[in-house]
Amino acid sequence: MSTQLRKGPASRVKAASLPLGLLLRVAGTGLLWATAAIHLDLYLTGYRTIPTIGPLFLFQVVAAFALGGLLLVTPSRLAAAAGAGFALSTLGGYLLTVQFGLFGFREVRTTPGIVAGIIDVAAFAVLAVYAAVPSFADRRGKPGSGLSLGISQRQAGLGVVGVSLVALALLGGALAAAGSAGGGSQGGQAAAGSGLRTASIGGVTVLTNARGLTLYWFAPDTPTKSACNGDCAGYWPPVRGPLTAGRGVTGRLGTITRADGSTQETYDGHPLYTYVGDSGPGQAHGNNLNLNGGLWHEVPVSGG
Repeated sequence: MSTQLRKGPASRVKAASLPLGLLLRVAGTGLLWATAAIHLDLYLTGYRTIPTIGPLFLFQVVAAFALGGLLLVTPSRLAAAAGAGFALSTLGGYLLTVQFGLFGFREVRTTPGIVAGIIDVAAFAVLAVYAAVPSFADRRGKPGSGLSLGISQRQAGLGVVGVSLVALALLGGALAAAGSAGGGSQGGQAAAGSGLRTASIGGVTVLTNARGLTLYWFAPDTPTKSACNGDCAGYWPPVRGPLTAGRGVTGRLGTITRADGSTQETYDGHPLYTYVGDSGPGQAHGNNLNLNGGLWHEVPVSGG
């Protein structure tokens, strides 16, 4: 009887640890799939047309769904560690793209990006705890296979919390420094009170602003209305004025009033934009992109 009593509490500890470990695996899977869903939506709505970035988004989607599925069918701590590392690396790629740009594309502060970043941190925290605490990984309550960190549960928890807080701080700092969607600071500051110029890119003479940045028009626009607002205007800053026609610029200049009440410059009836993916003169990374609800084209000097 005394032996059974001594075994009773241990049995209850094992039983209690089982649901928590399973809960962590399910939660980690859900978080990985949530960030994959966001990336899939962005990929389908235009990111697939961005060189290098598009394939990377697709890889993120496939890898996140695969890792989540693996976590559901196995209690492996290695799988959880891989998922945690993957979530952290996804966040790192986002931070690099926001702050410095990556492969010719620079991200801006948008709601999907903020949500995905927070989910990445949460996924890391949940999966890292599961991977670092052996009792969560084995259905029999025994240390799971694959990792032997030699640290206590408290140390593991503190380590995960510390890394998560650093990740959140970096995310917050990057987003605070990044241009917000709809801000259009790049286009406005570059174009204010300056003349339009021309440049030859890929054998085509196109319109640029005073800094030499290629200007674009958006297919869904009309001569009196811009269809690029909200998140879209963060990627494609509207050009502000007043503008003057420089040498070789023969098209008709005009203005429209945007939905927010601000004024945007037009050329031959096309509202003008720059693109955050162009970091300097001679670039036209936005040409023929299907992004933010429609096709984007560089503006030929002929106005066509």
